Amino acid sequence: MGEAIFQSGGQVTVMQKIKDFLKTFFLWELLQGLRVTGKYFFARKITVQYPEEKTPQSFRFRGLHALRRYPDGTERCIACKLCEAICPARAIAIDIGEREDGSRRTTRYDIDLTKCIFCGFCEEACPVEAIVETRVFEYHGEKKDDLYYTKDMLLANGDRHEAQIAQDKALDARYR
Repeated sequence: MGEAIFQSGGQVTVMQKIKDFLKTFFLWELLQGLRVTGKYFFARKITVQYPEEKTPQSFRFRGLHALRRYPDGTERCIACKLCEAICPARAIAIDIGEREDGSRRTTRYDIDLTKCIFCGFCEEACPVEAIVETRVFEYHGEKKDDLYYTKDMLLANGDRHEAQIAQDKALDARYR
């Protein structure tokens, strides 16, 4: 039994050859795979039935964009164009005008969601928290133009979801 068979990689004993043969004959690797499958077959399922059941979302989830307003109703954006400059996908386009009081404002604020990679850089760059990404992820477009959001559409998103946005900002404040 102590006799060794020499191969190119070193020596292999006769006993090892017999073990390898038995593992091959009884399909040992297949049985190991079936054992793993069986373990998860009887485990509790974690599948979510999507339309009826929603998965919990983080308050930092990055979904549909929105422009925010101050409590008095004026828009927050000061037209600094930092979000346009930092956008790696070049999805944001801004034009600047003047308000009645002489301060700067945006006359055009467009986001092309077909280009956007939802990185959140625009939100991080904004000094007044004017542009945010909401938790909304259930939106679609049948044509490319449906995913081109203008300033009015973004302000409407902000007005519609302001309560959730304010709550998320409050939760995130301790990490900033």
